[in-house]
Amino acid sequence: MNTNSHITSEKLALFNLQIEKNKKLPGPLMPTLHDAQHIFGYIPISIQKIISKELNESIAKINGVVTFYGNFSVVPKGKKTIGVCLGTACYVRGSQTIMDTLEDELKVKSGETTKDGEFTLCATRCVGACGLAPVFSIGEHIYGNASVTKTRQVLKEMKENKDEII
Repeated sequence: MNTNSHITSEKLALFNLQIEKNKKLPGPLMPTLHDAQHIFGYIPISIQKIISKELNESIAKINGVVTFYGNFSVVPKGKKTIGVCLGTACYVRGSQTIMDTLEDELKVKSGETTKDGEFTLCATRCVGACGLAPVFSIGEHIYGNASVTKTRQVLKEMKENKDEII
């Protein structure tokens, strides 16, 4: 996937407007990082350098914040994120099999994005749905009592309806 395609002149112009708005706020770093993640889909070092210059913050501080918080990413993510809970309850009820199935079906490993940019697969820890273990999520939707068959069915439906969240 070409990461440069995520940073267009239109997106940079929008981002610069957001930075100017955020400069007026107390503590502008976090809102600016959220805006960057939303606009570009990730926060690469080139964007971190812009933030550093505009907010007069060190690259080290910015990168530390970006890499500390799970909702920020330094690499492009897919349009949809699939998370497989590997917390204790889910793991003992077979979530590793769900992860293995998704890795096979999507042809990626955990933490990677499919070549078409549609899906990012990641391992998560407890999502608070232990009674439905094993679970996986797509966006904000939780799929409980997951099985290999159910996982394949949901993935098939997602691929057929690329523009919809099921």
